[in-house]
Amino acid sequence: MTGEKVSLRELLHAVGEDGLLMFCIILMVPFLFPVSVPGVSTIFSTVVMYTGTGVMLNRRGPWLPRKIMDRQVGTRKLIPALEKGSRLFARLDRMSRPRMLSMARGVGITRFNGVMLLLGGILLIFPLGGVPLSNTLPALGVLFIAAGMTQSDGLFVLIGYAWTAISIAYFVILALLVLRAGKGITGYFTFFALMS
Repeated sequence: MTGEKVSLRELLHAVGEDGLLMFCIILMVPFLFPVSVPGVSTIFSTVVMYTGTGVMLNRRGPWLPRKIMDRQVGTRKLIPALEKGSRLFARLDRMSRPRMLSMARGVGITRFNGVMLLLGGILLIFPLGGVPLSNTLPALGVLFIAAGMTQSDGLFVLIGYAWTAISIAYFVILALLVLRAGKGITGYFTFFALMS
């Protein structure tokens, strides 16, 4: 990655085509640090959604559309974020081990985990870049579910479920606050309309 831009195809090649789950883990790193990487939210979340769908359908190997694989992102901020993430991967690798296998292996649970990855991708794609934690929370869910499936670590998968649930609750609270603020503004204008 020496140029100013890198395609998802080049990133996947650098990671190795062992599987899209590992690729998803790599792609979540920029969301975990307070470094904004322009243009990655839509592209990376789309990869997660395709991966989740592939896991649900028990589809093996990279199967992303060419248009997505050829999309490019700037490397100036992406590379430092990925370098910071290497320490995180080492830590996750040391902490994970095969356990609670019923949450990480088996046709039914694998398909459910695919649904959860798809949901994480949908939460990531929301255009809330200026809202704190709106990308970080779903990214943690995707990261732990993908890591848990890769390492056969059911505890990691459960932690991923928890982060996804926290993400949903966070988005619901944000939506309720926006609705409440909207009603307050509407009431304010209605009051002055009646007074005039």
